[in-house]
Amino acid sequence: MELLDDDSGMSTVEYAIGTLAAAAFAGLLYALLTSDFIQNQVQGLIQRALSSV
Repeated sequence: MELLDDDSGMSTVEYAIGTLAAAAFAGLLYALLTSDFIQNQVQGLIQRALSSV
């Protein structure tokens, strides 16, 4: 039963899944931040902040 107790390579799979999840999150964040809605909201926020000074 040594074959079942051997988990070498387990960390490689975990790193690969973590990297894939981070890349997917970055892609989602990029798509969200480059959308017109978010850009308009940020621009409005900055204009309100600067006009109140």
